[in-house]
Amino acid sequence: MQIQEIKTLIDKRNAKRIILLCHHNADPDAVCSAFAFSRLLKRLRPKLNIETAAAQGPSRLSKFMLKSLPITLTNQPNIEEADVIVLLDTNTIQQLDEWGERVKNSKASIIVIDHHASHPETECLASLTVADETASSTCEIIYCLFKEAEVELTPIEAKALFLGIAFDTRHFILASSDTLKILADLTEVGVKTKEALLLLSLPMVPSERIARLKAGKRVKLLKINNWLVAFSHVGAYQASAARALVALGAHVAIVAGQQDEKIQISMRASHEFHGKTGVHLGRDIAKPLGEYLHGMGGGHAVSAGANGIGDSEASLKRCMRLLKEKLK
Repeated sequence: MQIQEIKTLIDKRNAKRIILLCHHNADPDAVCSAFAFSRLLKRLRPKLNIETAAAQGPSRLSKFMLKSLPITLTNQPNIEEADVIVLLDTNTIQQLDEWGERVKNSKASIIVIDHHASHPETECLASLTVADETASSTCEIIYCLFKEAEVELTPIEAKALFLGIAFDTRHFILASSDTLKILADLTEVGVKTKEALLLLSLPMVPSERIARLKAGKRVKLLKINNWLVAFSHVGAYQASAARALVALGAHVAIVAGQQDEKIQISMRASHEFHGKTGVHLGRDIAKPLGEYLHGMGGGHAVSAGANGIGDSEASLKRCMRLLKEKLK
């Protein structure tokens, strides 16, 4: 049982301080899994001092969601004094930005809890990895840890897990039969589905609308084996712009954004594209692109991203090459 391995590691370290870390611009799955896991740890080891933090803070959507959940995120986690560090929904330390080197140099035991494809560097650093690529979200893994520990969920914990799963499954579009059973269980605990889902809907601000329209205006289309791939660039809201291009009809959308030498690329694909080609954007495109940019890359099969140092045009050409190789 994985929860038993976690408890054993904590006890062996005689741990007093545990720090839970989420990736930069932490999304609802990352934030909610950290919150629920912190509550589980407190139930199992009440004397633990637990801090939760997200590199560069939570995303705009997560901030909106946090208003309804009793989650406290610290801006300056005391990484050097931690006995155990837990990375949630974070498969590379590069996703921790400037905290990454501090974690790497820490004497703490490192636990990774994630549903993304594992990263070799992270595997080497981790004392324990709790991973499941078949899980819809990290929140789904945390749910399973509650069940293993035979700890009953409170309504607020169930709500947090529900929100994380709903976000990462795109409001259940990507949910498997196992995920739907978990969601049913969470609603039995007391989650009000309609009320909860409203927390995952943000009104689109004018600057986001403009970014989407600019991405459409600047789009360059490439046809590979009857698949339409859209390339574009905008100064902000790259992920939103990529989603919009897929909604317009592209099978794959890759949108770059550049500020000085720093570059950020968001990728989205249709489920039809992934299902018929087997191309996993996170593993096959974003990860090697992140290495090319001397940064990081990863994500899901139909939703991924990469960032680092480079030129947007050259980076988009690299994406094109990677896609062509996979679609031969």
